[in-house]
Amino acid sequence: MKPTAGVGGEHYIPYSERTGEKSVVYFTRDLSAEGLKKIYDRVKENMTGKIGIKLHTGEPHGPNIIPRPWVENLIKTELPEASIVETNTYYDGGRYTTAQHLETLKTNGWTFCPVDIMDDGEQTVAFPVKGGKWFTEMYMGKNLENYNSLFVLTHFKGHTMGGFGGSAKNIGIGCADGRIGKAMIHTVEGSAEQWSISKEEFMERMMESAKAVVDHFGKNITFVNVLRNMSVSCDCEGTAAQPVVTPNIGIVASLDILAVDQASVDLVYALKDGDRKALVKRIQSRHGLRQLTYMKELGMGNDRYHLIDIDNDDKEITLQEAVKEVVPFKA
Repeated sequence: MKPTAGVGGEHYIPYSERTGEKSVVYFTRDLSAEGLKKIYDRVKENMTGKIGIKLHTGEPHGPNIIPRPWVENLIKTELPEASIVETNTYYDGGRYTTAQHLETLKTNGWTFCPVDIMDDGEQTVAFPVKGGKWFTEMYMGKNLENYNSLFVLTHFKGHTMGGFGGSAKNIGIGCADGRIGKAMIHTVEGSAEQWSISKEEFMERMMESAKAVVDHFGKNITFVNVLRNMSVSCDCEGTAAQPVVTPNIGIVASLDILAVDQASVDLVYALKDGDRKALVKRIQSRHGLRQLTYMKELGMGNDRYHLIDIDNDDKEITLQEAVKEVVPFKA
């Protein structure tokens, strides 16, 4: 297939120019264990049976990951039988093999609940990709099929290739197995260059992988994005991540994957110019906004939404109201 040209992954579409139905996105400024619990309560209705929590647990000593005490509190109070689920990485680092991955989990303190390395032993399962142009199937860590529900708990931040990492990146890359699925997304078949796909095509491949996961779980999947410590670097860069210069915003949650990622991006764009500059530059320079437009083309959700302030009696608010009291980041 030929790469898509001119789809505008560097172009931000203002809310006023979008069309279609609206989903519900919940918002809180409460960046704490209690804030995470409160917002999860709004989107947990379909979390039944055996539940996996898809979380980026980070490279060794990663400074920006979601605080472990927040997750531990949530699991103990709301999800006592759940497991964190992960897959091994495509790059050689602290999570390339299961043995390395398990050591990194200990280093980073993810020891208070079961953690399932779903492609342990390089085991995979092929999930169908419906309506994609790059794939008809995507290879996931085999153990993903053992779960009835998936809670996608995401640290929203920048990303070296994707521009930003939200819920779709968390499952599109994070559920694909480390040897086959991730290679299908990142590398042209037969190429000796490991990272040979970029910009629009990379975003589209990643979103098709995410769609395979969303379709597999149906209504039994939910999404929470934490907009805190938003470096332009992904948590996969660990201690080498660029310093954080973007202010903390809050937490968003939805049953709609496109709406939750679109709202996260919109909240960043709603910041003052100086506060958003670094992250916006990272997003646009990698054509990361193609993630959002392609999800809409694939019918994965809505890019319009009601933003519900759970700190203020469930009042519907504007993006500007949501970020009105944001404090500029200070190192």
